[in-house]
Amino acid sequence: MKGVRWALPGVLWLAALGFGVAGLLGRPGPAADRAVVDAPATSQVNSQVDAALARILSYTPQDTAATAQAAHDLLSGTASTQYQALFAQVKGQIGTQRLTVATQVTHSGVVSLTGDQAQLLVFVRQTAQRQGGAASTVQGQLSVTARLIDGHWRISDMTER
Repeated sequence: MKGVRWALPGVLWLAALGFGVAGLLGRPGPAADRAVVDAPATSQVNSQVDAALARILSYTPQDTAATAQAAHDLLSGTASTQYQALFAQVKGQIGTQRLTVATQVTHSGVVSLTGDQAQLLVFVRQTAQRQGGAASTVQGQLSVTARLIDGHWRISDMTER
């Protein structure tokens, strides 16, 4: 009889543990995050976002139309709206000041990749030069959200950090 008294709590404890493990395995969470563990998908989003940032954050006085078109093609949602407003303000200054800006992504990493959305942390170096002036370089850090739209990663939100 003494063994039965201890067996019942032991069985109940094992059953509770089994249900708890089954619940953890069955719910979406970190396991649904494919960042890093899905190397091809992580590499794809990383390279497409890096290339997009270099294109939309680089411009010359002779090529503002190409930069605007790149932004149209590579941005969506909030990022597109914010960029269009900012670029409209800067566009006039680019021509009058003969300003050239070159942006290079120095480091980037996919922080989260779930379904059709990715979160990235990106470090950039921007070099700006007015015609006839000395170049100046600044470093920046961006939090970027990208969405997979028609097989391509488009930046949907950017926040300077």
